[in-house]
Amino acid sequence: MMNTEPGFRISYLRIRFSLIVVSIGLFIFVVGAKPNWFNVDRSPVVGFIQISVFLIGLAMICAGGYVGLLALWGRGQRSILADIGSRLVSTGYVIAVFTGMADIFGLGTQPLPLVPYFGPWQSTGVLIGQVVIAIGLLLMIPYRVHPQEAR
Repeated sequence: MMNTEPGFRISYLRIRFSLIVVSIGLFIFVVGAKPNWFNVDRSPVVGFIQISVFLIGLAMICAGGYVGLLALWGRGQRSILADIGSRLVSTGYVIAVFTGMADIFGLGTQPLPLVPYFGPWQSTGVLIGQVVIAIGLLLMIPYRVHPQEAR
């Protein structure tokens, strides 16, 4: 049922686009995180290319989720929680990138001449970034009271 509030209009084209971007991003993320599922694992360690691929997939998931949830708000004004959620999505992605690429940036356990190592500290940091992203996306969901339930 469509909401009849003034200024409220959902863009279904943007929602479809965001679902496609999230699906492609999820596929790229899984290829980067578990390449042996697709028989493309060429190294026993998690290297720079593999980390980059799953971070690109995570970026597509974040961008698609952000666009889709903004489309659910329509032309209506977003709440403060939704604004905080949008900032948490970007902050979570920054956390994931900087912890995932710590060795490449020179902040990890392996200095740059050595092969980058995606160890337990980096994986924990990426996981924390993903949790922050998930919390941000949950805060962006437009929770509205239906007019029939308000009576």
